[in-house]
Amino acid sequence: MGVSGIRHIGALSLCVIALAACARGEGTVVAQPAGENRSPKAVSAQEARKAGLATAARVKANELGQIPVLMYHRIVPKVTAADDRTPQQFRTELERLAREGYVPITAREYATGRIAIPAGRHPVVLTFDDSSPSQLTLDGSGAPMPDTAVGILMDVARKNPGFRPVGTFYVIKDMFGTFGQEAQAQTLGWLRDHGFDVGNHTRDHLNLRGRSKEQVAQQIAAGHTLITALIKDPPVTIALPYGNQPTTKDWALRGAGGGVNYNYSGVFLAGYTPAASPFSKEFDPLGIPRIRAMDKVGDCARFCSTAWLDWLQAHPDDRYTSDGDVKTVAYPKFKGPYVAPRFTRYSLAY
Repeated sequence: MGVSGIRHIGALSLCVIALAACARGEGTVVAQPAGENRSPKAVSAQEARKAGLATAARVKANELGQIPVLMYHRIVPKVTAADDRTPQQFRTELERLAREGYVPITAREYATGRIAIPAGRHPVVLTFDDSSPSQLTLDGSGAPMPDTAVGILMDVARKNPGFRPVGTFYVIKDMFGTFGQEAQAQTLGWLRDHGFDVGNHTRDHLNLRGRSKEQVAQQIAAGHTLITALIKDPPVTIALPYGNQPTTKDWALRGAGGGVNYNYSGVFLAGYTPAASPFSKEFDPLGIPRIRAMDKVGDCARFCSTAWLDWLQAHPDDRYTSDGDVKTVAYPKFKGPYVAPRFTRYSLAY
């Protein structure tokens, strides 16, 4: 596809949120002298803000808190690689997330600030690298096989209302073990049609560290085209192979190769801490950390999913907690210095 055929994606575009707010009727409340007549719209906006503050305080909302972005690879009965998880291990972790009030969102929603989850809940981003057949294989009727990552995720969601069955799949040319454009389009189309997100992982999964600007752009643009040739829904984020950034970090976020432009909202790494809120000054779209899914063994005793979920559970004030309103950024007043300036107009500090 040529340059003119690729839709431009901005990095953490404030316009997305502003337009959404306008579409939903958000207004600006202006203080007026006592006794002055106020329009019904102004009164309604003030009442809505008061109710929003009450809800935020009640659920202890903190939309400047940290968000776990979990990184999975193969989901297989017999573990043969360090990043493998068994179906039971994967299911157990999802059930824990549901039990502790997490709601899955996509990498697209996270990076663009569209975190629409109920009040009091916590977002978690489930990401899957390398497009393995163990992540998604469709049966003869077009349904996910039950022991694949998608099959397990959907089953856990059915048993835990409110736990969204969504995630982001960072695909490469292997494309879930399918062959032929039709089969590949069917698989990616199924993901898109069921609310999942497809991201770029480059075409050939080459280490981008130390490569020239042209080589980096060529691999990323080729991965971009791999997706857009199958579904007309361009990727918004990229996960770097091996988590290695190119010499100039910005090359991964935006560039051009082979007549294709790419301009992403977020670049995901391979480890090893929870990620900053997209509304926080600490958010860096050039290097978003992910957490390796693993039990507390070896180095993972501190830096993998079980350990970090334990830490977030023990430190709830550091975890992102939603106020339930996608139009506002709610947080305790004392955390005000951490909000990114471009989001202060949406602040709901209680």
